[in-house]
Amino acid sequence: MFSISRSTKQARAMAPRLFPWCLLQLLLLLSISSAQAQVNITLGSSLTPQGPNTSWLSPSGDFAFGFLELEGNSLYLLAVWFNKIPEKTVAWYAKSSSNGLETPVQVSSSSELQLTKDGLLSLRDQSGNEVWSPRVPRTDYATMLDTGDFMLVGADGTPTWETFDAPADTILPTQVLPLGQDMVARSRLIATDYSDGRFILAVQSGGNLVMYPTAENSTFPYTAYWTSNTDGNGSKLVFNETGRVYFALKNGTQMNITSAEGNSMVDFFQRATLDPDGVLRQYVYPKSSKARSLWSLKWKAVSSIPQNICQAVMEGPGSGACGFNSYCTFDGTKNQTSCLCPQGYKFFDEERQYKGCRPDFEPQSCDLDEAAATVQFEMTPIDRVDWPLSDYEQYSPIDEPECRSLCVVDCFCATAVFDASSKTCWKKKLPLSNGNMADNVQRTVLIKVPKSNTSESQLSISSSRWNKDKKLWILGSSLFFGSSVLVNVILISILLFGTYCGISIHSREKIQSSQSGSSLLPPKIFTLNELEKATNGFREVLGSGASGTVYKGQLQDEHTTSIAVKKIEKQQEETEKEFMVEVQTIGQTFHKNLVRLLGFCNEGTDRLLVYEFMPNGSLNEFLFSDTQPHWSLRVQVALGVARGLLYLHEECSKQIIHCDIKPQNILLDENFMAKIADFGLAKLLRANQTQTNTGIRGTRGYVAPEWFKNIGITSKVDVYSFGVILLELVCCRRNVELEIADEERTILTYWANDCYRCGRIDLLVDGDAEANFNIKKAERFVAVALWCLQEEPAMRPTMLKVTQMLDGAVQIPTPPDPSSFISSLP
Repeated sequence: MFSISRSTKQARAMAPRLFPWCLLQLLLLLSISSAQAQVNITLGSSLTPQGPNTSWLSPSGDFAFGFLELEGNSLYLLAVWFNKIPEKTVAWYAKSSSNGLETPVQVSSSSELQLTKDGLLSLRDQSGNEVWSPRVPRTDYATMLDTGDFMLVGADGTPTWETFDAPADTILPTQVLPLGQDMVARSRLIATDYSDGRFILAVQSGGNLVMYPTAENSTFPYTAYWTSNTDGNGSKLVFNETGRVYFALKNGTQMNITSAEGNSMVDFFQRATLDPDGVLRQYVYPKSSKARSLWSLKWKAVSSIPQNICQAVMEGPGSGACGFNSYCTFDGTKNQTSCLCPQGYKFFDEERQYKGCRPDFEPQSCDLDEAAATVQFEMTPIDRVDWPLSDYEQYSPIDEPECRSLCVVDCFCATAVFDASSKTCWKKKLPLSNGNMADNVQRTVLIKVPKSNTSESQLSISSSRWNKDKKLWILGSSLFFGSSVLVNVILISILLFGTYCGISIHSREKIQSSQSGSSLLPPKIFTLNELEKATNGFREVLGSGASGTVYKGQLQDEHTTSIAVKKIEKQQEETEKEFMVEVQTIGQTFHKNLVRLLGFCNEGTDRLLVYEFMPNGSLNEFLFSDTQPHWSLRVQVALGVARGLLYLHEECSKQIIHCDIKPQNILLDENFMAKIADFGLAKLLRANQTQTNTGIRGTRGYVAPEWFKNIGITSKVDVYSFGVILLELVCCRRNVELEIADEERTILTYWANDCYRCGRIDLLVDGDAEANFNIKKAERFVAVALWCLQEEPAMRPTMLKVTQMLDGAVQIPTPPDPSSFISSLP
């Protein structure tokens, strides 16, 4: 038996009481290991995004200065934030200037912030290059104050630089901003994007405090939507300790801006932020247990200016409080602004609604006569909404039915506004600006949208057009009856295929919704002389391919319509074959993401096809030029190409395999909508056919592996090519770049696969700030691309599945590691 001494028993008895104290001490030690609360930060100190020191705290720990990881991103922001609340709300963040514009400083985990022994504060990237510095005289030390102000202090004890003097979108209690600050605060683009937004708060040197909108990526001031009207008398903007934000005047009076008085700084954190919607809101957050009993743990807006931003921003230029073609609504009970799209429209980007709305239907063609326009379109009312600008025509006196009719038959008119009291009608064209929803709107606003029953009227529309062009057909009758049997077959095929495809497409419910505004009109027969005049003798070449050359032209019609004319230049036998395939294929298709065939010419040995002109050229030019396209536009193009292929593969009456999907065959209209072009290589499959055999088609770098094997070709060859293009859109580079020094990166499909497997998608979009900000979506797109690039065709998804995965409608399982990418071979 072992005996236990008295001292040992005493120690054991005390252990339960000592354990909580020891645990508390341990937790305290752990809590300060990564962020030191100190008054003075000495020379030689440094911070890194990952490591023992990531931030410097104020003495109370209320505020921190250092690296804050961006949500859903592998980048870090150099910032000041409220440190004692679960949501680390940013009060200040560093910006760098370029060409008069400022961008947030976002760095990787390998960066370092140094307060050097020479007294300089310098942020450097992983290569040692300086990416940000206040650039002020020698500093003796730095300090993070309990007010939220981070200071650099000189030898005499005076600040040489402080965050309070260079605010981002927020001001804090005790902060004072004098006259002459042309940009006191600038809103963010959206809550999760720290890039400069569209609204600015400024203390002008003339004595006015103003708030004004700008265009994105601009500092040019539009008309102020709020002003203190204190020209010559203003002095400074003050956020005092009692919770008031006021504008001090030279005569000693104080103009109240916002107020949270009664919410003590002892009990509440406070901030005033110029929010992304252009409203300066003052927020409070419960700090003490007493305050937490009043409301839940979250920021609460207690005061704001202007009271209703929807009605405040009401002058052009610019889109207004919301984006173009959208309208603004304000909920006073929640102090909240929302942006909405009218019926038949949708946001360009749901997350970035300031980009506005676009029609979710094919806009009205100016080729339609009045009867056809009346059959296809109607005016639908919107309650309590108005767009006060964008008028281009006014009628008075007039009644509402006539106002509706005048807009329906006018291809420029997108909206009509009718005022019953004055019997006045205004016609408006796109883009609509300064949209506002309010209870005091008394006018009747009418939006032009496609009728829901257009599928039943397609034949009557075509008949109307044929009657209009009756003289053309009489003049062309000698050509029709005197030309070869083959030509007659072509013309008859156009009529039959066009009519059949139109009926079958519009008989499907889901296609009705997206194509209800479309006009399935037969291609027009042009004479060679007409096209020679239109192209000025085939002078301006837009491009050339295996089957012919494309020229730019302009029709001599009332709208001087721009066109692209493809001149088939092969030998006679193959010319007939290519011409037959191309006319029949394009003649029976109509989709917003396919280039539209307007007509053709068949005279002697001349074979020409007339398409709508795409002013923004090809994806090849858009993607691989010196200027990197915006991420949102690249996403828009990817989705457009996917939907165009989905239509070809599954939604037209005959399945079509393009066989040569590449950037040169994807064209962009004036709104950068992607449209698939060049069906000269397309393969048509019969209804009961799932594959075809043919010689190798397509372009190196985009060709699916099965082209090199003795197996049938299916629509999955287009899926493969789309996968390559999707990676090019994400990374903004060509699939094969032999000049790259790093051999691992030479072939994009290999490189993307390696990065995905290693969880380093950020390497694929290195240097692309927008893509890095949207890194989760970029990762999703890469995963979809790798599914499309599977060597075995059966493993690749259909284009329907592809669109669902891109849209985020379905989960994306991890794609198998492809064994090879044969398309990369010569």
